[in-house]
Amino acid sequence: MAIFRQLSLGAKAALAAGTVFVSMVVSRSYLAESLEFRAWRCLFRLQLALFANSLMLLGSIYIWRSTVSNLRHSPAAESACFQLWKMIIAAFLALAHSSFFTMIFLVAEEPYLFSLVAYTCLGAYVIMLCFLCVLSGMEQAYQLLAWRAGRAVGSLDKTRKLALRPALVVVVTTVLSVVGLLNAAQPPAVTTVEVPMHRLHPSMNALKIVLLSDIHLGPTVGRTKMDMFVRMVNTLEPDVTVIVGDLCDSEASVLRTAVAPLGQLRSRLGTYFVTGNHEYYTSDVSNWFALLMSLNVQPLHNENVRISATGAHSEDDDWICLAGVDDIEANILHYTGHGMDLEKALEGCSPDHPTILLAHQPLAAKRALQARPDINLILSGHTHAGQIFPLNVAAYLLNPFFAGLYQVAESTFVYVSPGTAYYGIPMRLGSRAEITQLILRPAP
Repeated sequence: MAIFRQLSLGAKAALAAGTVFVSMVVSRSYLAESLEFRAWRCLFRLQLALFANSLMLLGSIYIWRSTVSNLRHSPAAESACFQLWKMIIAAFLALAHSSFFTMIFLVAEEPYLFSLVAYTCLGAYVIMLCFLCVLSGMEQAYQLLAWRAGRAVGSLDKTRKLALRPALVVVVTTVLSVVGLLNAAQPPAVTTVEVPMHRLHPSMNALKIVLLSDIHLGPTVGRTKMDMFVRMVNTLEPDVTVIVGDLCDSEASVLRTAVAPLGQLRSRLGTYFVTGNHEYYTSDVSNWFALLMSLNVQPLHNENVRISATGAHSEDDDWICLAGVDDIEANILHYTGHGMDLEKALEGCSPDHPTILLAHQPLAAKRALQARPDINLILSGHTHAGQIFPLNVAAYLLNPFFAGLYQVAESTFVYVSPGTAYYGIPMRLGSRAEITQLILRPAP
């Protein structure tokens, strides 16, 4: 205990994050079967929120020191304005930290105002932390260059310099946050992409597939947005609509009315769904499958259907195989009865007919192509195209496919949707939400 007291606050936060992570592994490995399912589900989601907050605490310490602690020795430190400033920063950080708990306690048909404010603060937190790191790096680089040149560093009065940095950070964060909020508030762009497909029967020329992904019904996305998405899709008059995961962030019973507009989707040859990682975080996949089927949305649980110009499950010879796999996160979480099983998903698909695979994560798309390079088209999501800067950079580096259309081989394509809505943070910065209209054409 004495050693723990001697640790810095940052070290304590890192230790807390590690402890919570270990507890998550223990609960998944040893408590999943002994606890009542609903109790275990609540425990796991609470652990996720605590883990995220433990990691965030490191950033919060840095933000507090940069915007408050460094000003304590200035003449204005005793003023009422400085005390108000401290309260504002403290409230801002508290709201950002509370956002993850709204995922557990504040989810309904429409978002609560508190959830929207909390997640907006989380977005501003990410932007502020990034800008502080960039600013600090620039200062260190300038000092190094000045030292190597043998010049004195800086001529600004120290007090002015201390006050200027937080002011600059707040202005930049506010401007970028407002831009991100306005961008995310816009309806998703409708993007039309033509995909040449080998072995596509002439009767299926111009088959229209509308792609949705990463809607994230939950604390900041509700029925109103879902209704808008459905109306936009129906305007496109799709032959097939596919939803490639991360539809929800809470249990089916909580979001039943929010997801209800999906029942109004009009797709001539059917609407299909595959799980994303967030479906498994809800620990309620079976209930979601039942709810979606009641809305005429067919989950593809490591299975496939034959789609022809005359209808799904047709016995005609001019068909394509539409297959879907469970998200790879199910394997990591050891989710009973679930996990990516490509062989099972493609069972019955023929090399003489085109194959389209729905796989939520680009990493799953890469693994699928390594095992079955004869797949013609894979539709994925997951990346959100980074959603907000600087997460765009991380999303680009961590995924084999980032966003848009990729031609992997002469007859193989991967399309990654940037998402139809957003996850939690109601911002888009350096990305745009999208509904994708894919038009299939026979390859020359």
